[in-house]
This record gives sequence, structure tokens and C-alpha cells, in this order.
Amino acid sequence: MKTNKIAVIGGTGKSGKYLVQHLLRKEYPVKLLLRHPENFMVKNPLIEWVKGDARDQKAIDLLLEGCDIVISTLGQPKGERSIFSDATKNINRSMHDHGIRRYIVTTGLSVNTPADQKNPGVKIATDWMYQNYPETTGDKQKEYEFLSESDLDWTLVRLPLINLTEESFTTEANLTDCKGESISAADLAEFLVLQIEDKTYYRQSPFLYSVK
Repeated sequence: MKTNKIAVIGGTGKSGKYLVQHLLRKEYPVKLLLRHPENFMVKNPLIEWVKGDARDQKAIDLLLEGCDIVISTLGQPKGERSIFSDATKNINRSMHDHGIRRYIVTTGLSVNTPADQKNPGVKIATDWMYQNYPETTGDKQKEYEFLSESDLDWTLVRLPLINLTEESFTTEANLTDCKGESISAADLAEFLVLQIEDKTYYRQSPFLYSVK
């Protein structure tokens, strides 16, 4: 069993389920934040859980207690105001209180960084997101800006379409552009778990995609 305990936010979501399974296969102890624990059917002695939501500071504090790393694949709850910057502020506050440094989190292609050289297709996709989902898209940008001003060892992984498959493909990470149209959920999970020990993308926001 690994010594690092991983706090996972969004672990019951579409890509989060793959992440949790990958962590368990690697024998990491996992502590999950669950909105509806009565619906969580996975049984494993490596799993603990805390009931709550990422907007609830007390729940985040309970989640992070005893953990060493935080990974978030948090999605936007339907019918609610955008959650991303609120969650990040709560997580940041609690990480400092618990002395945790490493934060790994996923986001979309629409997030812009100063180093970006997005190709025309990604620029069009970014503009489309701002036109059709202005609140959540703008909030994801706020999340990046908040992290870039923090002193955490964060990595914000920017993603194209996630294919919910266990299939594995050649992947590439790129700090300036997304040159692929999709990423396998299994490959995403593997990349996120590798970031636990890998310092390559500390305080950076790489695109991750499959290479055809």
C-alpha cells in the first residue's frame, strides 16, 4: 500500500470513477467527498468518505484531514451556479490549514494562460464556450487565476473531449496548445496519478490529449 493518502473531489463523476479505480489499483488510500454516499456502491478497505459538497468548507476540512495530496475532477452540478472558483478557494484554505502542498485538478480547453499559442480550432472552441456557457467558462478562468496567485504546488490539466473508455492511446501533454480532439478517461486517470510524484508540471496548466 502507498503511504500518501489522496483526497479526491469529483470521484463519482464520469472521469472521476476512472481516477478512483486507478488509484485503488495502485494501492493508494483514498478519501472521497460524496454528495450522496447512499448511492456509492464501491467497497474497498482503501476507501474512506466524507459526506458533503465542495462549497461546504467544513466538509472540505473533514475531507482533507489526514490526507497528503488533493486531486479534483469536479464537474458542474446541473442547475446550480458555477462551482469552480468557490471550490478552489475552499480547497486552498483547507490545504493551508492541513499543511498540504500538492493539488492536481482538471479543467477545460477554454482556460487561457499567458504562454498559450492555441490553434484556430481551439480558439473557436474557446469562443463557443464563452458564448454558450459564459458563467462556468468565466469561472474556470477565475479558478486558474486564483491558483496562479497561490503558493500551492498545483497542476491544472486542460482537457478536450473525454472518451469514457478503458482503452489506452499514446498521449501528449503540451503547455501552449491542444493538438488532439480527445483523451481517454483511462489515460487521463493514469496521467493524474503520475502527477502525484512528478514535479514536471508544478504550477503549470498543460493540455493533455491523445495522439493519433
